[in-house]
Amino acid sequence: METNRTQEQRFILAKKRVEKISKFYKHLATYVIINIFLSAIFIAGDINDGDTFYEAFSDYHNYKIWLFWGIGIAFQALNTFGLSLFMNKDWEERKIQKFMDEQNNIR
Repeated sequence: METNRTQEQRFILAKKRVEKISKFYKHLATYVIINIFLSAIFIAGDINDGDTFYEAFSDYHNYKIWLFWGIGIAFQALNTFGLSLFMNKDWEERKIQKFMDEQNNIR
């Protein structure tokens, strides 16, 4: 059941949503910039320790922070955008229509 909201309430909800999306994109940008910087430092350190560039670049230990912080980013994305990235209202309506059509064909 949809509630009737005033224009001001809809504005406040929309503003909060935009702020949440903005925070996500700032966090994503920070994630990319800092991880590039840290990976470069780790690779340079491995090269100074005697590894070749290829060995240092392909060492997965230099990228673990991408994975673990990336899991956090993924959860934040789900919190920000929800499952609507995959299963939005259009998808739900198509599925409902499909099941209704299937039921009509059975009878």
